[in-house]
Amino acid sequence: MPTTNSERMVQEQIIARGIKDKKVLEAMLHVQREKFVPLDLSKKAYDDCPLSIGYGQTISQPYIVAFMTEAALLHKDAKVLEIGTGSGYQAAILAHICKEVYSIEVVEPLGNGAKQQLAALGYDNLCIKVGDGHHGWAEKAPFDAILVTAAPEKNISVLMEQLKEGGRLIIPIGKSSQELMRFTKGRGGVKEESLLPVRFVPMVKGNLS
Repeated sequence: MPTTNSERMVQEQIIARGIKDKKVLEAMLHVQREKFVPLDLSKKAYDDCPLSIGYGQTISQPYIVAFMTEAALLHKDAKVLEIGTGSGYQAAILAHICKEVYSIEVVEPLGNGAKQQLAALGYDNLCIKVGDGHHGWAEKAPFDAILVTAAPEKNISVLMEQLKEGGRLIIPIGKSSQELMRFTKGRGGVKEESLLPVRFVPMVKGNLS
């Protein structure tokens, strides 16, 4: 029987919904979600829902974090870009699985807060910068996978260019009605897969402080 909050979360919200990747399950058990939510919401950290982290942004529902991570088809030597650091929770999950993680946050207080928290927790394979995620991180490209945790209005060609051949882009597409998509970059073109109906906050343009 699960005895901790993280064990209950993984068993009841994630395994029960079909997530099977052992690397993802281990990361979801390992990362302390309460470290990445506001103090007044710490008792709700493992609830089956997104939570506000201020500035109009949220920490995603645990299942969505697990689903996106599994969909990215990650391996231990992967180099991954996350767009939308938020509180740093998804970045911590990725860092537990992958060799290198780069993450971009447009809201300066959130980006700086996540950077401090992740450093305090000992993550040394993770780099965060404050900036506009629409541009990706060309200096660190190419990536094995890119995960976007907000819904963009602009096209995604810049992000596709920053993927390795065979790389995966996991991204919500749409406004009022959104689909989580996986785009796989191949030699002959791009494969598109619709994975799940979702609802993410809009992807913000420009730096916000």
